[in-house]
Amino acid sequence: MIVMMVTFIPLLISPDAAPVPGQNYSMVTEFILVGFSNFPQHLLPTFFLLYLLMYLFTLLGNLLIMATVWSERSLHTPMYLFLCALSTSEILFTVAITPRMLVDMLSTHHTITWTACASQMFFSFTFGFTHSFLLMIMGYDRYVAICHPLRYNVLMSNRSCARLVSLSWAGGSVMGMMVTLIVFHLTFCGSNVIHHFLCHVFSLLKLACGNENSSVTLGVILVCVSALMGCLFLIVLSYVFIVAAILRIPSAEGRHKTFSTCVSHLTVVIVHYSFASIIYLKPKGPHSMDSNTLMATTYTVFTPFLSPIIFSLRNKELKNAIKKSFQRKFSPLSS
Repeated sequence: MIVMMVTFIPLLISPDAAPVPGQNYSMVTEFILVGFSNFPQHLLPTFFLLYLLMYLFTLLGNLLIMATVWSERSLHTPMYLFLCALSTSEILFTVAITPRMLVDMLSTHHTITWTACASQMFFSFTFGFTHSFLLMIMGYDRYVAICHPLRYNVLMSNRSCARLVSLSWAGGSVMGMMVTLIVFHLTFCGSNVIHHFLCHVFSLLKLACGNENSSVTLGVILVCVSALMGCLFLIVLSYVFIVAAILRIPSAEGRHKTFSTCVSHLTVVIVHYSFASIIYLKPKGPHSMDSNTLMATTYTVFTPFLSPIIFSLRNKELKNAIKKSFQRKFSPLSS
């Protein structure tokens, strides 16, 4: 589905579309990503190595989680099915952004074609929103497990889980398509310099021509904020009911054991939305381009890097399964 949509995007939003009548525009067919080019040259190899290691760890960490869940039958439960889907979305989100950023760090050629820019925006928004929808579903899974344990197997059957995951991916694709079509239906003229290391939506909107620019910017903000805040609201609502149910458990040990199943998910939600708020809701001020670039990497590179660490260390069942898997691979005699 995603492949069909991305091949359809260039047909819908061709840069050769007719300009607004009465205007003498020089149409933009490629963009220049400023990224880290303004940073001191002697720091770029350090940044490159740091982000490369974080990128590789993100890929390996998420692949390890997926392989462990696949190989351990005890982890074939809805919670870990959703975790595998989340790891997939994080891998794809990282692949859509980080390799291009790393190449541009060591290259003097920072141009990106109009079509490649639209594709990168589509994929980054698709996988980013899919990630948020999956976090919301994981919160619902914890709510059902703790508040309605007797109905868990019915409400979270294999068919229901597959449907929820499919809806998350479909919803992410629709959001990615919607934002990309809104932005790239605008006319770009004059400057083609994007002060970012990726085709960032608000950086692109600053380059658009025409009188509808401000209304389109407001529309994009409303679409994105409504979806993200809707997910956050439902996650918070789930945890309100979860905390209320936990407080009714008589023993302290029972409360601790029940809440421990939510800690990793809750931590990832806090990290995800905290860094997203830093990027998209920071107040306008005298921030330099360099500081904005570094802040953007906290969400695009650092957050995916932290996620597998949090799930591996804070989830006791997954951590034990990973240890068991390594023991079988590297210590066959002791096993």
